Order: sequence, then structure tokens, then C-alpha cells
Amino acid sequence: MEQSLRSEKQYGALALLPLLIFLILYIGVGITFTIMGKADAFDQLPRHVAILIGIVIAWTCYDRKTAFTKKVQIFTEHAGNSGIVNLGLILLLAGAFSTVTSEMGGKTAMVNMGLSVIPPSLLIPGIFLMSGFAALTLGTSTGAQAAFIPVGVAVAQAADLSVAAAGAAVIAGAYFGDNLSIISDTTIAATNGVGAKMRDKFKMNVLIAIPAAIITAIFYAIVGGTGKVEGDLSFNFINILPYLFVLVAAIAGLDVILVLIIGIIMAGVLGIVQGQMGVFQFTKAIGDGMESMFTIFLVAFLVSGLVALIRYYGGIDWIIKTMKAKAKGRKSAEYVISLMSGVLAAALSHNTLAIIISAPIAKEIGDEYKVPPKRMASLLDIFACCALMVLPHDSGMLMVEKYGDVSYLEVLKYSFYPVIFVICTIITIQFGLLDKDKSTR
Repeated sequence: MEQSLRSEKQYGALALLPLLIFLILYIGVGITFTIMGKADAFDQLPRHVAILIGIVIAWTCYDRKTAFTKKVQIFTEHAGNSGIVNLGLILLLAGAFSTVTSEMGGKTAMVNMGLSVIPPSLLIPGIFLMSGFAALTLGTSTGAQAAFIPVGVAVAQAADLSVAAAGAAVIAGAYFGDNLSIISDTTIAATNGVGAKMRDKFKMNVLIAIPAAIITAIFYAIVGGTGKVEGDLSFNFINILPYLFVLVAAIAGLDVILVLIIGIIMAGVLGIVQGQMGVFQFTKAIGDGMESMFTIFLVAFLVSGLVALIRYYGGIDWIIKTMKAKAKGRKSAEYVISLMSGVLAAALSHNTLAIIISAPIAKEIGDEYKVPPKRMASLLDIFACCALMVLPHDSGMLMVEKYGDVSYLEVLKYSFYPVIFVICTIITIQFGLLDKDKSTR
């Protein structure tokens, strides 16, 4: 949204109220029905209905001098922006890929291979590490989650382990790998935004992310349980080829959308040739998989439009202005950069966009208080990713709920990595552990 497109009356913090109402309604109702012992507690007030309530409030309770149709236009123009459409395409194709590979035996083969290779006591940490490797090579947390959440859930179900823990492990691994990937859009946005070198930011992140990942893996090993690996674990290696292709193609640098399209075709051809499905079973599987992602795409669409209205009313500008005023020295500057990135990511529901918006402000603050660009880029990326990992409307959380049939609170209970990652980062800020390089290169 252009900077010039703003309401004549800027509401500051009040502009964030519709978003807060959505979160309070959705989480509050879900918790209330959970306490009451009702099944499907978080489905009683569907997420997209709670968002719609926030949108209606944003349309009707602000800037009454502006025509209602103009507010709707602001919403529609930005709800369908290129970033959301790109996310939607990835989700739809990921749904198709998951369904087709399941129909042709790929998911079963992947599950059996995982159960055969990973020790039963380390299945949950193994899922965490596999997801991390996928995101590292794909360069996208969304792509890794789309590919591995169905597999991780299926592995947990087959081994009689917590599905919520497996889903949380996939989400954590995806953001862990994405944070270290040099082809990630968040890495590119952070380094370009503050003028840091890619390799320097990578080295800075490794010093924080690897210890956090090791601690997380230990936690998952302790609470993940020992799986009951029983029955026939044989698998046809050919059925794993679509998954291997996705990883190899990502390493080669192909766009994730193209990778998923080719993966769908490959899975379909292999299924047809092996007699596991017919042509129209293949096309139906594609359709079913795409339809399964419509609700997730709808949530992303609605949240994006709501955020556009919040920006129009001055909510995002208020966050930036408030954060900037808090910087008084190098330590406080690092805290401000971190908090600004995390708050914007939570408000915008988009880590890359949060980094793009906050990077110029972070650079201005960082240059004034001698924070090296590599440190700025690292903090921007870390806190933007950690914020998304715990949002109830992030695409990864939505996919875990859908495939695992679990609630947001169940998954949140096992979301160790974002907490550990933030604590590790705060320790480095508070005690200046990574501040030996005082240069601003």
C-alpha cells in the first residue's frame, strides 16, 4: 500500500483494535469451549468468521467521513495482492501434491522410510530436523511445511505419537531451516534492507539458531515419547521419487511453484504407470487436494485485507513510531529492532513484508547506535519468524490443524523452538555476546 494512501484521521494504537478483537474472540472462545470439554472447541467460532467480525468493525467504526465503498475497495485491492496470490498458489499446489502422492503410495512410502531409518525414541526430533533440511534447501518455510506436515502427521499417527508434537516440530523445523537458508526471501529482504552481506548474516544466525535447535531437539526427544513401530515397514523407493525431486529441484534453484507442478505430474505419472491410479483418479486427486486448502487461503486473504485497513488507519505507522522512540543505546537499539520486527510480523501475518517495512527503520536506528548490519539483519529475520510460529492464523498452524485434526492450543503446547530461539537471542543482546565486532560494515 502506498505511503500516501492514508485516512485523514490517524487512529494510532486504536487502529489495531479490529485485529485484537479477532484474536481475542477466536482464542477466547476456543479456550472457553476447551475448558467446558466440548469437542472441536476451536471450530465453534471458525477462524474466518472471527476475522470477518474484525473486518466489519474496521469498515464501520473508523473514519465515518470516508465512503463505505472506498473502505471495501481498500480491502479488496490489498487482500488479493501478489504476495497473497503467490501464497495461495503454493497452498493449492501443495494440497494437490500431498493428495496425489498419497493416492499413488508416496506418503506411505515416506512414512515407512522414516519409521525404518529414525529410531523410535527420536521420531519427533527426527521430524524437526527433516523439516529443517527441507526448508534450508527450499528457501521457504511455507513450501517445507506444505510438503512435510502431511508426512510428519502420518508418521506420528503410524507410530502412535502425539500428532500435535509432530506438527509443531514440522513448523519449528521449517522456520529453523528458512532462517538459515541463503535463498530465503526473508534472508534476502533482511540483508538487502540493511546493507549486510549474505554470508555474514548467515554466520550470525548460525551462532544463535544451532544452539536453539539442539536444545529444541533435546526437548522433543524428552517429551516426544517412544513410538510403537509395528507391522510391515517395506516401501517402494520409486514412490519416494516425487519428494526427492522436490528437494533436489529446490537445491537447484527452481521456483517452488514450478517444483510443485512438476512434482504433481511426476507423482501422477508414476501412479498411473504402476497401476495405482487412473487418469481421472489423478485429476480428481488434484482437485480434492486444491479444495482442501481453500479455507487456509481464505484466512490469508481476509487477514491481508484487514491489515490493509489497519495500515490505512495508521496502526502500522504507530507501531514503527513507538518502537523507534524507545532506542537509547546499542542494547536498547537491538531490542527495539527485534521487537519492531516481531510485532510487525504478528500484525501483518507476513514475515517478509514485516522485514521489508522495518528494515529502513532498523538501519537508521542501527547506524546511529553502531549496530553492525549483519546483526540487524539477523535480529529482523529471527523475530519475524518466531512471531509467525505462534500465530493461530499462520499457514503452517492451519495446515497442522487440518491434517492432524488438533487444536491450536494443542500444537502451541509443543512449540518449544520459537521460545527457545527468542531466549537465546535475548541472552546475546542482554550480555553483548555477539557484539565483539564493533564495525558497521
